[in-house]
Amino acid sequence: MADRRESATGDSHATNWTAAVRGILERRLPLSNLLPDRQPYYVGSWVYVFGVITIAALIWLIVTGVVLAFFGPQWWHVSAVGHFVNSLHFWAVQVFFVFMVLHLWGQYFMAGWRDGRAPTWIIGVVIFAISLGTAFTGYLSQQNFDAQWIAVNAKDATNAAGIGAFFNVLNFGQMYGIHVMILPIGIVTLVALHLVQVRMRGVVKPIEPAGSASGAEEAQRRREADR
Repeated sequence: MADRRESATGDSHATNWTAAVRGILERRLPLSNLLPDRQPYYVGSWVYVFGVITIAALIWLIVTGVVLAFFGPQWWHVSAVGHFVNSLHFWAVQVFFVFMVLHLWGQYFMAGWRDGRAPTWIIGVVIFAISLGTAFTGYLSQQNFDAQWIAVNAKDATNAAGIGAFFNVLNFGQMYGIHVMILPIGIVTLVALHLVQVRMRGVVKPIEPAGSASGAEEAQRRREADR
């Protein structure tokens, strides 16, 4: 009995998969990094503010999108409140893309992939690519003459690209389902992963001037790493 008790307690970390997963999370996702109480001064850069505005626009998109999906196309075409919510959803898309592009460009010119942050940068690029597909399926889901015109012209493009057999842009049900379920789930998941990466690796430091002491030390460190 004593041996069994010891194996159930003392060796639980070696045999219990939940304890093993907890240990991995504690090592790789410490709360001091996920919920820091101090941040370096350069976190206040406008580039990161643009990222926060992008996330705020995404939240507004999800809220208005859920309302539109609940009441359906007839509501947002006929009802005055539906028109208003549809307009909020539309302008939230504009804010989302404007500030996401500003955030991406800012990170590009800041070389945001430095010091092991390449996965964070790549996830951001993938989010942008998926967002383009979400915006496209959103235009096709409007159920108006604009949507019909876009779908008819996009049909030839998808057929020429060889994906017309899988995605029928003239099928409202398919485009609507992709727009309100599949792509948003992918975007929200990647945004959460992107935020975790930012918390764990921190934001990239500003590029030091070439003549500064810190810049010279960084250049020397890179030369030694290349050897």
